[in-house]
Amino acid sequence: MKKMFVSLMLAMGLMVAAQSSAMEMDKDMMRQMVDYSIQKWKLDDGVTVHDAVDSMQLRANLLNFMMVADLPLSEQVEALGEEDVPYMRILAFCDALIANQMVKFDIIFSGFLPCRIAVVEDEEGQGWITTMNMDMMLHAVDLSPELEPMAQHVRDVIYEIVEAGVSGDF
Repeated sequence: MKKMFVSLMLAMGLMVAAQSSAMEMDKDMMRQMVDYSIQKWKLDDGVTVHDAVDSMQLRANLLNFMMVADLPLSEQVEALGEEDVPYMRILAFCDALIANQMVKFDIIFSGFLPCRIAVVEDEEGQGWITTMNMDMMLHAVDLSPELEPMAQHVRDVIYEIVEAGVSGDF
């Protein structure tokens, strides 16, 4: 996992260099970077997207991790006149105190806030959960000794919330 993250960071650095020197980035390489930065899980058999959302909300509450946003995007698309829209909902979770410390350390972390988890259905109606690869973020920068356990805690909580959604377990 660490090698993938280092590869992603190297590729991002190459991307910046390519932009400044007008070189073209290989599209396959860029796609691979995106694929490595996002994780996805198929919902377990019998778990609906609604079960997944309910389970994640309850688990976050049990872990004292605040849900700070709920974006029911498929409902919005339907309200705009589209029909038969696959389910698409983004939940955002955050520990404001940890977020504050991370942004104080490096303002770039503000771009990752809050932690987002998407619950979506594919064309066949199969439910999926996606979120950022938190391990990649952890290994991207040298965190201070005080911040590293906080960042690991956020990663662990987000992955526990995801697992609750995948399994439908409260």
